[in-house]
Amino acid sequence: MKKLLFFPLCALLAAVGGAASAQKNPDQLEWGAAPDGLPPGALLAVMSGDPTKAGLFTIRLRFPPGYKVMPHRHPSDEMVTIIAGELSLGMGDRFRDKKAASLVRGGYAVAPANMSHFAFTKEGATVQITAVGPFQITYVNPRDDPRRKR
Repeated sequence: MKKLLFFPLCALLAAVGGAASAQKNPDQLEWGAAPDGLPPGALLAVMSGDPTKAGLFTIRLRFPPGYKVMPHRHPSDEMVTIIAGELSLGMGDRFRDKKAASLVRGGYAVAPANMSHFAFTKEGATVQITAVGPFQITYVNPRDDPRRKR
């Protein structure tokens, strides 16, 4: 019976590109500057996919202490998992730190497509985001868009 289950599982893994196509340990991540749609200071590592193209992607972002992303939205759902540190997330068109939920390591949140939300960290955080690309960010208040300031 075990052999009968093993072969269909192998066929399934082969059909989706094999299990090894996106395996990475933390020491293998290549960190670089986050896209200019985010405030300066964040670092980004691509886990799988390509955030600049259509399709599913997963990235990690490392935020320094005191980092803040003003209210914004994305055209697709954004699934956020806290890998390290603490991140506060709030929903809405206005930045209201008192209305934000504080998430710690292992915490999880979903920002539905086109739902305005904001984020900040006092001590720093590493988060993992899965979404459908291409990655796009639209700020509620255009003056908050860091691309305008560069």
